[in-house]
Amino acid sequence: MQSRAVQLEEGKEPTVINRTNQSKALPFKVLQLLVPVLALCIAFSVISIYTIRHFGISSVVTTVTSTSQPCHDEPTSLEQWIRPPVNLIHAMTDKELLWRASFAPRIKKYPFQRVPKIAFMFLTKGPLPLAPLWEKFLKGHEGLYSIYVHSLPSFQANFPPSSVFYRRQIPSQVSEWGRMSMCDAERRLLANALLDISNEWFILLSESCIPVYNFSAIYHYLMKSRHSFMGVFDDPGPYGRGRYNENMAPLVDITQWRKGSQWFEVHRKLAMNIVEDTMFYTKFEQFCRPACYVDEHYFPTMLTIQAGNLLANRSITWVDWSRGGAHPASFGRADITDEFFKRILEGQNCSYNDRSSSICFLFARKFAPSSLEPLLQLSTKVLGY
Repeated sequence: MQSRAVQLEEGKEPTVINRTNQSKALPFKVLQLLVPVLALCIAFSVISIYTIRHFGISSVVTTVTSTSQPCHDEPTSLEQWIRPPVNLIHAMTDKELLWRASFAPRIKKYPFQRVPKIAFMFLTKGPLPLAPLWEKFLKGHEGLYSIYVHSLPSFQANFPPSSVFYRRQIPSQVSEWGRMSMCDAERRLLANALLDISNEWFILLSESCIPVYNFSAIYHYLMKSRHSFMGVFDDPGPYGRGRYNENMAPLVDITQWRKGSQWFEVHRKLAMNIVEDTMFYTKFEQFCRPACYVDEHYFPTMLTIQAGNLLANRSITWVDWSRGGAHPASFGRADITDEFFKRILEGQNCSYNDRSSSICFLFARKFAPSSLEPLLQLSTKVLGY
């Protein structure tokens, strides 16, 4: 056996290193490291076999694969794109909401069976005292309508789960009559309703509005109409052109200035025009302030300029201005009679799809809470629902 001497210090015995002993020490250390690893692998195998035998292989696979799922659902089918929002409460700002609502397909033919619906949009301060009448009117027509309620942010609705108004409030803000915040509320209602691609007609209502025909009659009247309904006219007096501000030019000339009713019934195309607007909005926000009441001029003027041929230039919401004043007449319990409704339903003449028609109003206002009981009693006989 050969050995190697290493001289450490002068005068000391050399240290001899044995190569055979060194080569034997190395495998022993490796073996010491491998034994725990091998034991761990055996233990893992035993646990896996036990789990598969007792819980089945599918549960193991499910547990493993579930960890690779994304943290959100991605639209992988058409159904996920066209399904209306289940919850109307969202965290979008108005700017984000209007942008999202402005999405529109360029291909006119739908690749699915689309059933057009009416969006009833209630602009209120709080309660809906006439809700039972609307419940009666809508009963049996599920799938043909949607409901949206814009109330004061502080108001908490307490409709039961069986009500058509249950959880139909949208995120809202305070709105003031005659100011742009009122138009903001109306655009907010339209934008939320546009998120449901099946909504075809958009009806703006107050808590004092009622339908004066049954649902089927109103549905067919709207779906067959070639025009949207908004009271639009050119008023040369101080409460019309007298409110015009020259700073509106050149976007809006005084000859294009219009006045109209706040309550409208518009087709989806015009609803899109309203929510996607940025040019007219800025002008009206800056230059139409009291005594220019923007909710009476903004939409009528803009839509006349953009799509005047699609407007019927009349409202289908009946009101009574015969008593004078800044607001129309209000009706309570004593006013609700057969004769009263004859004033609304009979002796009327208007244009519908460019033809003469005796059906001119589908809704009416303003009805006080005290009118509810007699309305419920007369609705079947007089209004057909």
